[in-house]
Formats: sequence, structure tokens, C-alpha cells
Amino acid sequence: MKTFLAVFTTSAAQRETWEALDPQQRGERAQAGMKAWHQWMADHADILADHGGPLGKTKQASTAGIRDISNNMGGYVTVRAESHEAAAKLFENHPSFALFPGEGVEVMEVLPIPTSM
Repeated sequence: MKTFLAVFTTSAAQRETWEALDPQQRGERAQAGMKAWHQWMADHADILADHGGPLGKTKQASTAGIRDISNNMGGYVTVRAESHEAAAKLFENHPSFALFPGEGVEVMEVLPIPTSM
């Protein structure tokens, strides 16, 4: 089994659409979304390498120093699967974008650290 990092993404436009919902409608969708999220986690407990979680504000450290930046990453989870395709299929119709204001789930293999040459 290989390990894959799944990053849940959303955009500013999707967040604005979410915030524009009627508070009752937003609350109902949030409640349904959390129920579906917990169910997804329970259904896939055997392949979860790391339960992950929501992501907060971002700081970037670079040769220019440290600064606040923004990106579309909203959360992550790490899963185990036989292939990249199989890992991606785990997230079809995931509640992070089916119920919440998510854009999608980006899935990438966690590769082994290269050994010195």
C-alpha cells in the first residue's frame, strides 16, 4: 500500500457563496456535512494513515523572510491505497465539496525521501 496526502481545497468565491446562504440553510448544510464527514471517516478508518484536520491561516517562510499569505487549502487527511487512482476514487462526492463550500480534493502520493547518492 502507498500513502497519499489529500488536501481539501476551496476558493474565496465558494466561501462567499457559503456565507451568503440563509443562516438556517447554512446551519442545516453544516450539520449534514459534519454527519457525512464523520461517516466518511468511519467508513474509511481502515485506510486512514492520519486523520488530518482543518487548516488555519498560512505563513510562508522563504529567503525573503516570513509573511502572511493565503491559499485554497482548507484541510487534509492522509490515506493508504494501492494506486493513485484508487486513492482519488476514495474522495468521489466527498462531503467537503458535496455539502460544504469546497472546490475539490487534491490527492498526491507521499514519496519516500531519496537516499544520498
